[in-house]
Amino acid sequence: MTDKQNIALVTGASRGLGAALALELSKTHHVVAVGRTTGALEELDDKIKAAGGTATLAPMDITNKDAMAHLCRSIHDRWGPISVWAHTAIYGPALMPTPDLDDKGWTQAWNTNVEATRNLILMVNALLREDGTALFFADDRAGQKFFAGYGATKAAQMAMVQSWAAENTKLGPRVVIAEPKPLATSMRARFFPGEDRSQLAPVDDEAKRLLTEAGLA
Repeated sequence: MTDKQNIALVTGASRGLGAALALELSKTHHVVAVGRTTGALEELDDKIKAAGGTATLAPMDITNKDAMAHLCRSIHDRWGPISVWAHTAIYGPALMPTPDLDDKGWTQAWNTNVEATRNLILMVNALLREDGTALFFADDRAGQKFFAGYGATKAAQMAMVQSWAAENTKLGPRVVIAEPKPLATSMRARFFPGEDRSQLAPVDDEAKRLLTEAGLA
């Protein structure tokens, strides 16, 4: 592995869309894969190596501001600016009537979906190349019944990202909000138990489609 190369940072790479994006990006980039589950990251690393790619595993929680700041500094010191940041880390509290939304679920959703995103934008904005791309993923549940915790915090995240995208239209880095099809993920299974999963999009196929539409594959 050379010291200077295309680097892709994937936050939320343990499983689901994040893992699929990391695997696909590893065809053209060295991937820095961030996730909370060490075992899942190691499985991803095995797949990346089997496909001829390389990765650096970073088992950590994105809500740990100091850990993420140290990681971003380490990336910069080793490789310099990065070309891609794909952010898939998200928390979906249990569905429930709005008056029943508990402090624990709300706080974790806010800290993961909004506060961590704010902190990461601050850190990664300085890390991305001017011609680099930050990739986010829409999932609009605002106003849907029982989705108060997830819907409100995801909407806040998207509002922040949309502002960043508007601010960067002339100078870069490029900020892209992609819209995945309904995916066969564990979080969706929690949201929609009993759903016919055969009708959902495989994450590997969606990762390829989304990266292609974003001009990254």
